[in-house]
Amino acid sequence: MLKIKGVRYILAGCWNTLFGYFSALIIYNYYHNLLHILLIGVMVNILNISMSFFTYKYFVFKTKKNWVQEYLRSYVIYGGVAFVSLCILWFAVDYLKLPFWIAQAFTMLLGVLISYIGHDRFTFKVK
Repeated sequence: MLKIKGVRYILAGCWNTLFGYFSALIIYNYYHNLLHILLIGVMVNILNISMSFFTYKYFVFKTKKNWVQEYLRSYVIYGGVAFVSLCILWFAVDYLKLPFWIAQAFTMLLGVLISYIGHDRFTFKVK
């Protein structure tokens, strides 16, 4: 049976995934004629990393202190995931000619798989 933290992580992850996916679609639709896909991806990642940080900090892991340290640590986790995701997104959209929404969904799955372990063991690790 899942522990309460695991259930909260799944709920927060569902919210973060929906928020991340639809915010990416909205930002892409507004800026795809003005900005390169990589710049759009960076904008989307900053917004979505911040949203995820707040939901995980206050709803899942419920840590009280170390706000700045944990926020920066979340960028280490998400930065690695974002770098790989941006490369996949760029390749999938520019070279494979996949629709953005399919490529974005695939890259988000990668982030979900890696981020829980990273957050649990690094970002919000209680000493």
